[in-house]
Amino acid sequence: MQVYIELAVLENFCMDFTLLYAAKVAVKNPASYFRVGFGAALGACVAVVVPLLGLNAVLSVAVKVLSGLTICLCAGKFASFKSYAKFAGAFLCFTAVLGGALIGLFSLTGLKYESGGGYLISSVPIGIPLFGALVVILGARALAQRLSKSGKNAVICRIYAGQSSVELSGFFDSGNKVYFKGEPVSIIPKAAAEKLSDGKRIKDGVKIHTVAGDKTISVFTADRVEITAGEKTFVVKAVKIGVSPNKIYRAVLHPDLAAD
Repeated sequence: MQVYIELAVLENFCMDFTLLYAAKVAVKNPASYFRVGFGAALGACVAVVVPLLGLNAVLSVAVKVLSGLTICLCAGKFASFKSYAKFAGAFLCFTAVLGGALIGLFSLTGLKYESGGGYLISSVPIGIPLFGALVVILGARALAQRLSKSGKNAVICRIYAGQSSVELSGFFDSGNKVYFKGEPVSIIPKAAAEKLSDGKRIKDGVKIHTVAGDKTISVFTADRVEITAGEKTFVVKAVKIGVSPNKIYRAVLHPDLAAD
């Protein structure tokens, strides 16, 4: 029995890690591999323990949903409840899709799959469900790339800081992965930044990765940014702004700022 339990923990860890990573990719969460791994380990323990509690069907489902939400809270890095909700929603959706796919596989092929006693016994090698999880993560990547491309249209942005403001053309760049303390950072030209800040606002810096190597850029907080895309204008308050170390002419907006 101990061998079966160890196998169940390993299998559930691999599955949860893959699904959590798929959610991270889909919603562009900045969580580290360590956080994702910790959430997966917690999920593996819960998956093995819950069947041992002897709960009825309703309580079992409730515990699994609550544990899933807790796992997401541990595995992701969130700047707001909205970002947590997106991460948790993606994780639960991918879990449901994968679960349905595996049930369909077992039903169609007539393969034996049983559960009980807090561990899983399967005639199917562990590689098959992991391959299904891999398909999910590849699909998540494709979805994230498609969503990113659709948000790369040019926009006009007006940035306000104190009594100063600048207007720039810009675009949402899916390649902008810069975060400062969990908050997305948009990059603007140095000349525009000098108009917005007298130096007193700039107290922080963040490391970015470029082709030439790692660089630390100055970061300050703008009071608000008004973004106009076509006929639609929306406002984002307290936006982190990074000062480009290179010569650029447009604002490189973080994709997290895009309106839903």
